Amino acid sequence: MSSQTLTTILFLAVVALTVGITIWASRQTQGTTDYYAGGRSFSGLQNGLAISGDYMSAASFLGISGAIALYGYDGFLYSIGFLVAWLVALLLVAELLRNSGRYTMADQLAYRMRQRPVRTAAATSTVVVSIFYLLAQMVGAGLLVSLLLDVQSDALKNLTIVAVGLLMIFYVTVGGMKGTTWVQIVKAVLLMSGTVLVTVLVLAEFGFNLSKLLGAAAANTGKGEAFLEPGLLYGATLTSKIDFISLGIALVLGTAGLPHILIRFYTVPTSRDARTSVLWAIALIGSFYLMTLALGFGAAALVDTGPDSAVAVSGGNLASPLLAEAVGGGEGTAGGAVLLALISAVAFATILAVVAGLTLTSASSVAHDLYANVVKKGTASEGSEVKVARIAAFVIGGVAIALAIPAQELNIAFLVALAFAVAASANLPSIIYNLFWRRFNTRGAVWAIYGGLVSCVALVFFSPVVSGSEEALFTNSDWSVFPLSNPGIISIPFGFLCGWLGTVTSQPDPIGDARYDELEARSLTGAGAEQQVIH
Repeated sequence: MSSQTLTTILFLAVVALTVGITIWASRQTQGTTDYYAGGRSFSGLQNGLAISGDYMSAASFLGISGAIALYGYDGFLYSIGFLVAWLVALLLVAELLRNSGRYTMADQLAYRMRQRPVRTAAATSTVVVSIFYLLAQMVGAGLLVSLLLDVQSDALKNLTIVAVGLLMIFYVTVGGMKGTTWVQIVKAVLLMSGTVLVTVLVLAEFGFNLSKLLGAAAANTGKGEAFLEPGLLYGATLTSKIDFISLGIALVLGTAGLPHILIRFYTVPTSRDARTSVLWAIALIGSFYLMTLALGFGAAALVDTGPDSAVAVSGGNLASPLLAEAVGGGEGTAGGAVLLALISAVAFATILAVVAGLTLTSASSVAHDLYANVVKKGTASEGSEVKVARIAAFVIGGVAIALAIPAQELNIAFLVALAFAVAASANLPSIIYNLFWRRFNTRGAVWAIYGGLVSCVALVFFSPVVSGSEEALFTNSDWSVFPLSNPGIISIPFGFLCGWLGTVTSQPDPIGDARYDELEARSLTGAGAEQQVIH
Protein backbone atom coordinates (compact mmCIF):
# COMPACT_ATOMS: atom_id res chain seq x y z
CA MET A 1 0.00 0.00 0.00
CA SER A 2 1.42 3.38 -0.99
CA SER A 3 1.84 6.09 1.61
CA GLN A 4 -0.72 8.27 -0.14
CA THR A 5 -3.29 5.46 -0.10
CA LEU A 6 -2.64 4.83 3.58
CA THR A 7 -2.92 8.53 4.33
CA THR A 8 -6.17 8.82 2.42
CA ILE A 9 -7.65 5.86 4.33
CA LEU A 10 -6.65 7.35 7.70
CA PHE A 11 -8.00 10.77 6.75
CA LEU A 12 -11.32 9.25 5.69
CA ALA A 13 -11.43 7.18 8.90
CA VAL A 14 -11.00 10.33 11.02
CA VAL A 15 -13.68 12.16 9.06
CA ALA A 16 -16.06 9.17 9.24
CA LEU A 17 -15.54 8.87 13.02
CA THR A 18 -16.26 12.56 13.65
CA VAL A 19 -19.26 12.58 11.29
CA GLY A 20 -20.68 9.51 13.05
CA ILE A 21 -20.28 11.19 16.46
CA THR A 22 -22.00 14.32 15.17
CA ILE A 23 -24.97 12.41 13.78
CA TRP A 24 -25.30 10.45 17.05
CA ALA A 25 -25.17 13.67 19.08
CA SER A 26 -27.80 15.36 16.88
CA ARG A 27 -30.34 12.80 18.11
CA GLN A 28 -29.65 13.85 21.71
CA THR A 29 -30.05 17.59 21.04
CA GLN A 30 -33.51 18.91 21.93
CA GLY A 31 -33.42 22.64 22.81
CA THR A 32 -31.15 25.63 23.26
CA THR A 33 -29.51 24.27 26.44
CA ASP A 34 -28.52 21.11 24.54
CA TYR A 35 -27.41 23.04 21.46
CA TYR A 36 -25.40 25.76 23.27
CA ALA A 37 -24.22 23.97 26.42
CA GLY A 38 -24.57 20.24 25.74
CA GLY A 39 -27.38 20.01 28.30
CA ARG A 40 -24.78 20.81 31.01
CA SER A 41 -24.31 17.05 31.15
CA PHE A 42 -20.55 16.55 30.86
CA SER A 43 -18.40 15.38 33.77
CA GLY A 44 -15.26 17.16 34.94
CA LEU A 45 -12.99 14.66 33.16
CA GLN A 46 -14.98 14.83 29.93
CA ASN A 47 -15.00 18.62 29.94
CA GLY A 48 -11.31 18.71 30.84
CA LEU A 49 -10.56 16.59 27.77
CA ALA A 50 -12.80 18.82 25.65
CA ILE A 51 -11.12 22.00 26.94
CA SER A 52 -7.77 20.47 26.08
CA GLY A 53 -9.09 19.53 22.66
CA ASP A 54 -10.24 23.11 22.12
CA TYR A 55 -7.05 24.72 23.41
CA MET A 56 -4.41 22.42 21.85
CA SER A 57 -5.11 23.60 18.34
CA ALA A 58 -3.26 23.16 15.07
CA ALA A 59 -1.31 26.26 16.06
CA SER A 60 0.12 24.31 18.99
CA PHE A 61 0.75 21.02 17.22
CA LEU A 62 2.00 22.45 13.92
CA GLY A 63 2.81 26.13 14.44
CA ILE A 64 4.72 26.05 17.73
CA SER A 65 6.80 23.00 16.85
CA GLY A 66 7.56 24.68 13.51
CA ALA A 67 8.59 27.92 15.19
CA ILE A 68 10.96 25.99 17.49
CA ALA A 69 12.37 24.05 14.52
CA LEU A 70 13.15 27.29 12.67
CA TYR A 71 14.08 29.68 15.49
CA GLY A 72 15.04 27.48 18.45
CA TYR A 73 14.83 29.31 21.77
CA ASP A 74 12.73 32.17 20.37
CA GLY A 75 10.19 29.71 18.96
CA PHE A 76 9.87 28.06 22.37
CA LEU A 77 8.66 31.39 23.78
CA TYR A 78 5.32 30.77 22.01
CA SER A 79 4.93 27.55 23.99
CA ILE A 80 5.61 29.30 27.30
CA GLY A 81 3.10 32.05 26.47
CA PHE A 82 0.28 29.66 25.62
CA LEU A 83 0.82 27.63 28.81
CA VAL A 84 1.06 30.59 31.21
CA ALA A 85 -2.02 32.09 29.56
CA TRP A 86 -4.11 29.17 30.73
CA LEU A 87 -3.21 29.88 34.37
CA VAL A 88 -4.35 33.50 33.99
CA ALA A 89 -7.68 32.34 32.58
CA LEU A 90 -8.12 29.89 35.45
CA LEU A 91 -7.29 32.30 38.27
CA LEU A 92 -9.09 35.38 36.94
CA VAL A 93 -12.24 34.52 35.06
CA ALA A 94 -13.03 30.86 34.29
CA GLU A 95 -15.16 29.76 37.25
CA LEU A 96 -16.63 33.23 37.86
CA LEU A 97 -17.85 33.41 34.26
CA ARG A 98 -19.26 29.89 34.38
CA ASN A 99 -21.26 30.69 37.50
CA SER A 100 -22.67 34.00 36.29
CA GLY A 101 -23.52 33.19 32.65
CA ARG A 102 -25.85 30.95 30.71
CA TYR A 103 -24.50 30.32 27.22
CA THR A 104 -22.21 33.14 26.09
CA MET A 105 -19.75 35.69 27.46
CA ALA A 106 -22.33 38.45 26.94
CA ASP A 107 -24.77 36.85 29.42
CA GLN A 108 -22.45 37.80 32.25
CA LEU A 109 -22.00 41.38 31.03
CA ALA A 110 -25.68 41.94 30.31
CA TYR A 111 -26.77 40.80 33.78
CA ARG A 112 -26.33 44.28 35.24
CA MET A 113 -26.23 46.41 32.07
CA ARG A 114 -28.46 47.36 29.16
CA GLN A 115 -28.92 44.30 27.00
CA ARG A 116 -28.85 45.61 23.45
CA PRO A 117 -25.62 47.66 23.25
CA VAL A 118 -23.60 45.23 25.38
CA ARG A 119 -24.75 42.09 23.59
CA THR A 120 -24.20 43.70 20.18
CA ALA A 121 -20.64 44.65 21.10
CA ALA A 122 -19.85 41.25 22.66
CA ALA A 123 -21.23 39.35 19.67
CA THR A 124 -19.21 41.48 17.24
CA SER A 125 -16.03 40.85 19.18
CA THR A 126 -16.73 37.11 19.45
CA VAL A 127 -17.17 36.76 15.70
CA VAL A 128 -13.98 38.72 14.90
CA VAL A 129 -11.85 36.68 17.35
CA SER A 130 -13.32 33.43 16.05
CA ILE A 131 -12.60 34.32 12.42
CA PHE A 132 -8.94 35.13 13.20
CA TYR A 133 -8.61 31.78 14.95
CA LEU A 134 -10.52 29.94 12.23
CA LEU A 135 -8.14 31.40 9.67
CA ALA A 136 -5.20 29.66 11.34
CA GLN A 137 -6.92 26.28 11.46
CA MET A 138 -8.02 26.39 7.81
CA VAL A 139 -4.50 27.31 6.67
CA GLY A 140 -3.17 24.33 8.63
CA ALA A 141 -5.70 22.02 6.99
CA GLY A 142 -4.73 23.12 3.49
CA LEU A 143 -1.03 22.60 4.22
CA LEU A 144 -1.53 19.14 5.70
CA VAL A 145 -3.63 17.77 2.90
CA SER A 146 -1.42 19.25 0.18
CA LEU A 147 1.64 17.60 1.79
CA LEU A 148 0.10 14.18 2.30
CA LEU A 149 -1.83 13.83 -0.93
CA ASP A 150 0.94 15.54 -2.93
CA VAL A 151 -1.40 18.31 -4.04
CA GLN A 152 0.57 20.87 -6.05
CA SER A 153 -2.01 23.06 -7.76
CA ASP A 154 -3.39 26.08 -5.97
CA ALA A 155 -6.90 25.17 -7.09
CA LEU A 156 -6.77 21.83 -5.25
CA LYS A 157 -5.32 23.47 -2.13
CA ASN A 158 -8.18 25.96 -2.18
CA LEU A 159 -10.63 23.10 -2.64
CA THR A 160 -9.20 21.46 0.49
CA ILE A 161 -9.89 24.60 2.54
CA VAL A 162 -13.45 24.71 1.19
CA ALA A 163 -13.96 21.04 2.15
CA VAL A 164 -12.76 21.65 5.72
CA GLY A 165 -15.08 24.65 5.96
CA LEU A 166 -18.05 22.59 4.84
CA LEU A 167 -17.19 19.86 7.36
CA MET A 168 -17.05 22.35 10.24
CA ILE A 169 -20.41 23.82 9.19
CA PHE A 170 -21.84 20.28 9.25
CA TYR A 171 -20.56 19.61 12.78
CA VAL A 172 -22.07 22.79 14.15
CA THR A 173 -25.41 22.77 12.36
CA VAL A 174 -26.09 19.08 13.00
CA GLY A 175 -24.37 18.22 16.28
CA GLY A 176 -24.41 21.44 18.30
CA MET A 177 -22.42 21.54 21.54
CA LYS A 178 -22.88 17.83 22.29
CA GLY A 179 -21.47 16.75 18.95
CA THR A 180 -18.68 19.32 19.08
CA THR A 181 -17.68 18.30 22.62
CA TRP A 182 -17.46 14.60 21.80
CA VAL A 183 -15.41 15.38 18.68
CA GLN A 184 -13.06 17.42 20.89
CA ILE A 185 -12.77 14.61 23.45
CA VAL A 186 -11.84 12.05 20.77
CA LYS A 187 -9.42 14.53 19.22
CA ALA A 188 -7.71 15.23 22.59
CA VAL A 189 -7.12 11.50 23.14
CA LEU A 190 -5.75 11.06 19.60
CA LEU A 191 -3.53 14.16 19.84
CA MET A 192 -2.01 13.25 23.21
CA SER A 193 -1.41 9.66 22.08
CA GLY A 194 0.26 10.76 18.83
CA THR A 195 2.38 13.41 20.55
CA VAL A 196 3.57 10.97 23.25
CA LEU A 197 4.50 8.42 20.57
CA VAL A 198 6.56 10.86 18.50
CA THR A 199 8.18 12.36 21.63
CA VAL A 200 9.31 8.93 22.85
CA LEU A 201 10.68 8.04 19.41
CA VAL A 202 12.56 11.35 19.15
CA LEU A 203 14.11 10.98 22.61
CA ALA A 204 14.99 7.35 21.83
CA GLU A 205 17.00 8.57 18.82
CA PHE A 206 19.27 10.42 21.27
CA GLY A 207 19.32 7.87 24.08
CA PHE A 208 16.78 9.91 26.07
CA ASN A 209 19.48 12.54 26.53
CA LEU A 210 17.97 16.02 26.14
CA SER A 211 21.40 17.63 25.94
CA LYS A 212 22.35 15.47 22.95
CA LEU A 213 19.05 16.37 21.27
CA LEU A 214 19.64 20.10 21.71
CA GLY A 215 23.25 19.81 20.50
CA ALA A 216 22.18 17.90 17.39
CA ALA A 217 19.47 20.48 16.68
CA ALA A 218 21.93 23.36 16.93
CA ALA A 219 24.44 21.56 14.68
CA ASN A 220 21.92 20.41 12.04
CA THR A 221 20.47 23.89 11.55
CA GLY A 222 23.92 25.34 11.01
CA LYS A 223 23.22 28.09 13.55
CA GLY A 224 25.27 26.63 16.39
CA GLU A 225 24.86 27.99 19.91
CA ALA A 226 22.78 30.90 18.58
CA PHE A 227 19.96 28.40 17.99
CA LEU A 228 19.76 27.73 21.73
CA GLU A 229 19.95 31.37 22.80
CA PRO A 230 17.58 34.36 22.44
CA GLY A 231 17.87 36.51 19.35
CA LEU A 232 17.18 34.55 16.16
CA LEU A 233 13.66 35.90 15.83
CA TYR A 234 13.43 38.59 18.51
CA GLY A 235 15.98 40.86 20.13
CA ALA A 236 18.16 41.92 17.21
CA THR A 237 16.67 45.44 17.17
CA LEU A 238 14.70 47.60 19.59
CA THR A 239 11.58 47.08 17.46
CA SER A 240 11.87 43.29 17.62
CA LYS A 241 12.38 43.45 21.40
CA ILE A 242 9.21 45.50 21.80
CA ASP A 243 7.46 43.13 19.40
CA PHE A 244 8.38 40.19 21.63
CA ILE A 245 7.02 41.95 24.73
CA SER A 246 3.83 42.68 22.78
CA LEU A 247 3.54 39.04 21.75
CA GLY A 248 4.07 37.86 25.34
CA ILE A 249 1.39 40.18 26.70
CA ALA A 250 -1.09 39.05 24.03
CA LEU A 251 -0.43 35.35 24.66
CA VAL A 252 -0.57 35.53 28.46
CA LEU A 253 -3.74 37.64 28.62
CA GLY A 254 -5.48 36.37 25.49
CA THR A 255 -6.88 33.07 26.71
CA ALA A 256 -8.92 34.78 29.42
CA GLY A 257 -10.81 36.58 26.65
CA LEU A 258 -11.19 33.75 24.12
CA PRO A 259 -14.93 33.07 23.83
CA HIS A 260 -14.56 29.51 22.48
CA ILE A 261 -12.59 28.55 25.62
CA LEU A 262 -14.85 30.38 28.08
CA ILE A 263 -18.03 28.85 26.65
CA ARG A 264 -16.76 25.39 27.58
CA PHE A 265 -17.38 26.13 31.27
CA TYR A 266 -21.13 26.32 30.63
CA THR A 267 -21.28 22.60 29.73
CA VAL A 268 -20.81 21.22 33.28
CA PRO A 269 -23.57 21.01 35.91
CA THR A 270 -21.74 22.37 38.97
CA SER A 271 -18.85 24.59 40.06
CA ARG A 272 -17.07 21.52 41.40
CA ASP A 273 -17.18 19.93 37.95
CA ALA A 274 -15.83 23.17 36.49
CA ARG A 275 -12.87 23.07 38.88
CA THR A 276 -12.28 19.37 38.15
CA SER A 277 -12.30 20.00 34.43
CA VAL A 278 -9.75 22.79 34.91
CA LEU A 279 -7.42 20.44 36.83
CA TRP A 280 -7.60 17.83 34.07
CA ALA A 281 -7.09 20.47 31.41
CA ILE A 282 -4.00 21.89 33.15
CA ALA A 283 -2.44 18.42 33.44
CA LEU A 284 -3.06 17.60 29.79
CA ILE A 285 -2.15 21.02 28.39
CA GLY A 286 0.99 21.29 30.53
CA SER A 287 2.21 17.87 29.43
CA PHE A 288 1.48 18.66 25.81
CA TYR A 289 3.42 21.94 25.76
CA LEU A 290 6.42 20.26 27.36
CA MET A 291 6.35 17.73 24.54
CA THR A 292 6.37 20.46 21.89
CA LEU A 293 9.99 20.97 22.96
CA ALA A 294 10.83 17.47 21.75
CA LEU A 295 8.83 17.95 18.56
CA GLY A 296 10.42 21.29 17.67
CA PHE A 297 14.03 20.53 18.55
CA GLY A 298 13.60 17.00 17.20
CA ALA A 299 12.54 18.44 13.82
CA ALA A 300 15.54 20.81 13.91
CA ALA A 301 17.85 17.83 14.57
CA LEU A 302 16.38 15.26 12.18
CA VAL A 303 14.66 17.19 9.36
CA ASP A 304 15.99 19.68 6.82
CA THR A 305 14.98 23.16 7.97
CA GLY A 306 17.11 25.16 5.53
CA PRO A 307 15.78 28.24 3.70
CA ASP A 308 14.47 26.19 0.72
CA SER A 309 13.20 23.19 2.71
CA ALA A 310 9.55 22.11 2.94
CA VAL A 311 9.54 23.14 6.61
CA ALA A 312 10.76 26.67 5.90
CA VAL A 313 8.53 27.16 2.85
CA SER A 314 5.48 26.16 4.92
CA GLY A 315 6.38 28.69 7.63
CA GLY A 316 7.32 25.81 9.94
CA ASN A 317 3.87 24.21 9.81
CA LEU A 318 5.11 20.90 8.34
CA ALA A 319 7.81 20.29 10.96
CA SER A 320 5.79 17.80 13.07
CA PRO A 321 4.50 15.62 10.19
CA LEU A 322 7.96 15.44 8.58
CA LEU A 323 9.52 14.65 11.96
CA ALA A 324 7.06 11.78 12.38
CA GLU A 325 8.15 10.42 8.99
CA ALA A 326 11.83 10.74 9.99
CA VAL A 327 11.54 8.89 13.33
CA GLY A 328 9.33 6.25 11.70
CA GLY A 329 12.17 5.22 9.39
CA GLY A 330 12.49 8.02 6.87
CA GLU A 331 11.05 8.85 3.48
CA GLY A 332 10.17 5.79 1.40
CA THR A 333 9.94 3.37 4.35
CA ALA A 334 6.76 1.68 5.52
CA GLY A 335 7.26 2.92 9.09
CA GLY A 336 7.81 6.48 7.92
CA ALA A 337 4.70 6.38 5.75
CA VAL A 338 2.56 4.94 8.55
CA LEU A 339 3.71 7.47 11.15
CA LEU A 340 3.45 10.41 8.73
CA ALA A 341 -0.09 9.40 7.86
CA LEU A 342 -1.02 8.79 11.51
CA ILE A 343 0.31 12.13 12.81
CA SER A 344 -1.18 14.05 9.92
CA ALA A 345 -4.57 12.42 10.49
CA VAL A 346 -4.32 13.39 14.17
CA ALA A 347 -3.47 16.97 13.16
CA PHE A 348 -6.44 16.95 10.80
CA ALA A 349 -8.70 15.77 13.63
CA THR A 350 -7.27 18.61 15.73
CA ILE A 351 -8.25 21.13 13.09
CA LEU A 352 -11.75 19.70 12.67
CA ALA A 353 -12.43 19.82 16.42
CA VAL A 354 -11.16 23.36 16.93
CA VAL A 355 -12.95 24.85 13.92
CA ALA A 356 -16.18 23.25 15.11
CA GLY A 357 -15.80 24.81 18.57
CA LEU A 358 -14.97 28.22 17.12
CA THR A 359 -17.84 28.21 14.67
CA LEU A 360 -20.31 27.05 17.33
CA THR A 361 -19.19 29.83 19.68
CA SER A 362 -19.57 32.61 17.14
CA ALA A 363 -22.86 31.22 15.76
CA SER A 364 -24.23 30.91 19.31
CA SER A 365 -23.33 34.51 20.03
CA VAL A 366 -25.06 35.72 16.86
CA ALA A 367 -28.21 33.72 17.62
CA HIS A 368 -28.40 34.10 21.40
CA ASP A 369 -27.05 37.63 21.82
CA LEU A 370 -27.99 39.43 18.59
CA TYR A 371 -31.12 37.62 17.42
CA ALA A 372 -32.79 36.45 20.63
CA ASN A 373 -31.93 39.37 22.92
CA VAL A 374 -31.31 42.36 20.65
CA VAL A 375 -33.67 41.79 17.72
CA LYS A 376 -36.40 39.78 19.49
CA LYS A 377 -35.77 41.32 22.94
CA GLY A 378 -35.99 37.98 24.74
CA THR A 379 -39.17 36.75 23.01
CA ALA A 380 -37.60 34.35 20.47
CA SER A 381 -38.61 30.69 20.63
CA GLU A 382 -35.96 28.03 21.22
CA GLY A 383 -36.56 26.57 17.75
CA SER A 384 -36.07 29.88 15.94
CA GLU A 385 -32.95 30.66 17.99
CA VAL A 386 -31.30 27.35 17.07
CA LYS A 387 -32.31 27.87 13.42
CA VAL A 388 -30.61 31.29 13.36
CA ALA A 389 -27.49 29.75 14.95
CA ARG A 390 -27.31 27.23 12.12
CA ILE A 391 -27.68 29.94 9.48
CA ALA A 392 -24.97 31.99 11.22
CA ALA A 393 -22.64 28.97 11.11
CA PHE A 394 -22.98 28.89 7.31
CA VAL A 395 -22.17 32.59 6.98
CA ILE A 396 -19.21 32.54 9.39
CA GLY A 397 -17.83 29.41 7.75
CA GLY A 398 -18.03 31.09 4.34
CA VAL A 399 -16.15 34.16 5.57
CA ALA A 400 -13.42 31.97 7.12
CA ILE A 401 -13.01 30.03 3.86
CA ALA A 402 -12.73 33.24 1.83
CA LEU A 403 -10.07 34.71 4.13
CA ALA A 404 -8.04 31.50 4.53
CA ILE A 405 -7.38 31.05 0.82
CA PRO A 406 -5.04 34.09 0.44
CA ALA A 407 -3.39 33.48 3.87
CA GLN A 408 -1.86 30.07 3.18
CA GLU A 409 1.79 31.17 3.51
CA LEU A 410 1.48 32.58 7.05
CA ASN A 411 2.63 30.64 10.15
CA ILE A 412 -0.48 29.51 11.98
CA ALA A 413 0.97 30.02 15.47
CA PHE A 414 1.48 33.63 14.47
CA LEU A 415 -2.11 33.93 13.21
CA VAL A 416 -3.41 32.58 16.51
CA ALA A 417 -1.26 35.10 18.40
CA LEU A 418 -3.19 37.82 16.56
CA ALA A 419 -6.48 36.23 17.68
CA PHE A 420 -5.17 36.27 21.25
CA ALA A 421 -4.35 39.98 20.89
CA VAL A 422 -7.89 40.77 19.73
CA ALA A 423 -9.40 38.72 22.58
CA ALA A 424 -7.20 40.37 25.22
CA SER A 425 -7.85 43.87 23.81
CA ALA A 426 -11.63 43.66 23.32
CA ASN A 427 -13.06 41.03 25.68
CA LEU A 428 -10.76 40.87 28.70
CA PRO A 429 -11.13 44.52 29.86
CA SER A 430 -14.93 44.34 29.97
CA ILE A 431 -14.90 40.93 31.71
CA ILE A 432 -12.41 42.02 34.40
CA TYR A 433 -14.09 45.37 35.03
CA ASN A 434 -17.54 43.79 35.25
CA LEU A 435 -16.42 41.16 37.74
CA PHE A 436 -14.39 43.40 40.01
CA TRP A 437 -15.51 47.05 39.59
CA ARG A 438 -18.88 48.08 41.04
CA ARG A 439 -18.91 51.45 39.21
CA PHE A 440 -18.49 49.81 35.75
CA ASN A 441 -21.48 50.46 33.47
CA THR A 442 -22.91 50.00 29.98
CA ARG A 443 -20.94 52.76 28.30
CA GLY A 444 -17.72 51.47 29.84
CA ALA A 445 -18.39 47.94 28.55
CA VAL A 446 -19.23 49.11 25.04
CA TRP A 447 -16.24 51.46 24.85
CA ALA A 448 -13.89 48.76 26.18
CA ILE A 449 -15.01 46.17 23.63
CA TYR A 450 -15.13 48.44 20.58
CA GLY A 451 -12.05 50.44 21.60
CA GLY A 452 -9.90 47.33 22.04
CA LEU A 453 -11.34 45.62 18.95
CA VAL A 454 -10.99 48.54 16.53
CA SER A 455 -7.51 49.53 17.74
CA CYS A 456 -6.22 45.97 17.51
CA VAL A 457 -7.63 45.22 14.05
CA ALA A 458 -6.53 48.63 12.71
CA LEU A 459 -2.97 48.18 13.99
CA VAL A 460 -2.79 44.70 12.45
CA PHE A 461 -4.04 46.09 9.12
CA PHE A 462 -1.28 48.72 9.08
CA SER A 463 1.42 46.31 10.31
CA PRO A 464 4.04 44.25 8.40
CA VAL A 465 1.73 41.24 8.74
CA VAL A 466 -0.60 42.56 6.06
CA SER A 467 1.75 44.49 3.75
CA GLY A 468 5.30 45.69 3.29
CA SER A 469 7.29 42.48 3.93
CA GLU A 470 8.12 39.22 2.17
CA GLU A 471 5.97 37.25 4.64
CA ALA A 472 3.00 39.65 4.46
CA LEU A 473 -0.50 38.79 3.30
CA PHE A 474 -0.09 41.25 0.38
CA THR A 475 3.56 41.02 -0.66
CA ASN A 476 3.31 43.45 -3.59
CA SER A 477 1.85 46.34 -1.60
CA ASP A 478 3.10 48.45 1.28
CA TRP A 479 0.90 50.55 3.54
CA SER A 480 2.50 49.42 6.82
CA VAL A 481 3.03 52.37 9.16
CA PHE A 482 2.87 50.41 12.45
CA PRO A 483 6.20 48.57 12.96
CA LEU A 484 5.10 45.75 15.31
CA SER A 485 3.75 42.41 14.12
CA ASN A 486 1.62 41.95 17.24
CA PRO A 487 -0.34 45.00 18.48
CA GLY A 488 -1.02 43.77 22.02
CA ILE A 489 1.31 46.19 23.81
CA ILE A 490 -0.78 49.11 22.47
CA SER A 491 -4.28 47.72 21.98
CA ILE A 492 -4.66 45.86 25.31
CA PRO A 493 -3.94 48.90 27.55
CA PHE A 494 -6.06 50.98 25.17
CA GLY A 495 -9.02 48.62 25.69
CA PHE A 496 -8.70 48.96 29.47
CA LEU A 497 -8.35 52.76 29.10
CA CYS A 498 -11.50 52.96 26.97
CA GLY A 499 -13.46 50.93 29.53
CA TRP A 500 -12.34 53.21 32.36
CA LEU A 501 -12.94 56.40 30.34
CA GLY A 502 -16.40 55.33 29.21
CA THR A 503 -17.37 54.55 32.79
CA VAL A 504 -16.12 57.72 34.49
CA THR A 505 -17.56 60.02 31.80
CA SER A 506 -21.10 58.67 32.22
CA GLN A 507 -23.60 58.81 35.05
CA PRO A 508 -23.59 55.92 37.53
CA ASP A 509 -26.23 53.29 36.82
CA PRO A 510 -28.18 52.72 40.06
CA ILE A 511 -29.77 49.50 38.80
CA GLY A 512 -26.45 48.09 37.61
CA ASP A 513 -24.79 49.19 40.84
CA ALA A 514 -27.46 47.42 42.90
CA ARG A 515 -27.07 44.25 40.85
CA TYR A 516 -23.31 44.14 41.41
CA ASP A 517 -23.86 42.41 44.76
CA GLU A 518 -26.14 39.88 43.10
CA LEU A 519 -23.59 39.30 40.33
CA GLU A 520 -20.81 38.87 42.87
CA ALA A 521 -22.79 36.31 44.85
CA ARG A 522 -23.80 34.53 41.66
CA SER A 523 -20.24 34.43 40.29
CA LEU A 524 -18.89 32.98 43.55
CA THR A 525 -21.65 30.43 44.15
CA GLY A 526 -23.38 29.78 40.82
CA ALA A 527 -26.79 30.45 42.40
CA GLY A 528 -29.29 31.62 39.80
CA ALA A 529 -27.01 31.12 36.80
CA GLU A 530 -29.93 29.74 34.80
CA GLN A 531 -31.94 32.94 35.27
CA GLN A 532 -31.79 35.82 32.85
CA VAL A 533 -32.61 39.41 33.77
CA ILE A 534 -33.72 41.88 31.10
CA HIS A 535 -32.49 45.36 31.96
